[in-house]
Amino acid sequence: MNEDDSIPLIGQVVRIMQGREAGQYAIIIKVVDDRYVLLADGEKRKYDRPKKKNISHIELTGHISPEVQNSLLETGRVTNGKLRYAIAKFADEVVTDLKKGDQHDGERRCN
Repeated sequence: MNEDDSIPLIGQVVRIMQGREAGQYAIIIKVVDDRYVLLADGEKRKYDRPKKKNISHIELTGHISPEVQNSLLETGRVTNGKLRYAIAKFADEVVTDLKKGDQHDGERRCN
């Protein structure tokens, strides 16, 4: 992993790897320090009650939601609807492509 990949950024979509919410996606709404971030998804984890998570328990994606990032940097807040929209948009664009790639990899391994 590159150093650039390991630096969490506000508005970045992450995949939770450990804990009760493992496998789900969330967005970084605040970087607490070099070890912890605050995550929210706008549905189960609202902006007002984010989850404090160790960065070693999340997988950073290369996707940063410009809508969420701009809102947080300009006003210091973001709506839960905007968080839900950003995760849905990410899932439609990126996760669908990854699943297509995984299916092809699985077919090659089986043969």
